[in-house]
Amino acid sequence: MTQPVQRLRMIFTKGEPIRWISHLDVARMWERILRRADIPVAYTRGYNPQMRIQFASALPTGCSGRAELADVWVMQAISPEAFAERVREELPMGVELLKVWEVDLRSPSLQSLLRAADWEVAVDAAEIAEDDLRRRVAEILSAEELVRERRRRQGQPARTYDLRPLIETLRLEGRDDQGWPVFWMRLRSEPGATGRPDEVLDALGLGGRPNRMERVALHFAPEEEERSDGPASPGQ
Repeated sequence: MTQPVQRLRMIFTKGEPIRWISHLDVARMWERILRRADIPVAYTRGYNPQMRIQFASALPTGCSGRAELADVWVMQAISPEAFAERVREELPMGVELLKVWEVDLRSPSLQSLLRAADWEVAVDAAEIAEDDLRRRVAEILSAEELVRERRRRQGQPARTYDLRPLIETLRLEGRDDQGWPVFWMRLRSEPGATGRPDEVLDALGLGGRPNRMERVALHFAPEEEERSDGPASPGQ
């Protein structure tokens, strides 16, 4: 079977109009976009070949994303400019292609390099005073541990874990036009150690309220670090 000749990396948005579609539906959406744009995407081997598209991190349903990353492997070389031009003609409402560039075919996967994610979270808590909200933030940051339960699939027992080491940064940014407090969070995002913004809201005593969550940036380790098995640290 012919091998892919090129790997393109793209940054795109998942906007408000499509924030309620699942990650699986996002993947299917991109397959349709690339097919309609006539991009010569490579396929996996096996009995059920799939387009070779790899996302850095699944975005939870109900969340928007300002700078999502994905890699696309192609069978015929195409310039990033031509790729972007074709793809932008097929994008649905709520999706914007921000940047495309070529990466080495041998580069580590985005998932293996991912270290952290930045979030902006607005929550319906206009009646709570700022001093109270800042006190809650300070209590979380000063805590030695925050033991929480994470539910697994239905029928399986919940497991306990410590949320505190998954929170790298947490602060109250202010309020939006509706008076909702807006929090900025940097949460670890590694295999087996991923912080979730909804669980931070729970720890703040704000769980279960209407909210808007947007992932605004992903941080990656340098590729050289992954190859040398060095210590992990967030990086752009």
